[in-house]
Amino acid sequence: MQLSFMEMSSPVGILKLVAHDHALVAVLWENENPKRVRLAELIKNNTHPVLLETAKQLNEYFQGKRTQFDLPLDFAGTEFQQKVWQALLTIPFGETRSYKEIAEQIGNVKAVRAVGAANGKNPISIIAPCHRVVGADGKLVGFAGGLDNKDILLKIEQVP
Repeated sequence: MQLSFMEMSSPVGILKLVAHDHALVAVLWENENPKRVRLAELIKNNTHPVLLETAKQLNEYFQGKRTQFDLPLDFAGTEFQQKVWQALLTIPFGETRSYKEIAEQIGNVKAVRAVGAANGKNPISIIAPCHRVVGADGKLVGFAGGLDNKDILLKIEQVP
């Protein structure tokens, strides 16, 4: 399956948006670890409709004009990862959840560490809001985009 990408500037650095013909498959960070999200060869395409719509919605989010994304998403991962990523999509704008709360939500209370690992492999950053997951004590922990960017995203959402 052919994957297209485009890059966009944002308050959290250059983001690489990746999609196939029908859905977004990744939002990657400027200093992305190439082992975190594995993708086939990418072709630059600044006119891809899914990528253009993603950039538009992300810009609205960064400007404080959008609290929810409406994009076709295609997550590639294990069944467990899929459950975690779907749980991320249910965290409301401006709220946070702990890894334990996500584990409870997916019906596996003992999987706190596995939830953390799956959260770290989330390919569709920001849109599947892994930045809204914090430590049990409310502290900012682990984030592929870096804790500074996690803090910026939470401040955009005005989460203390």
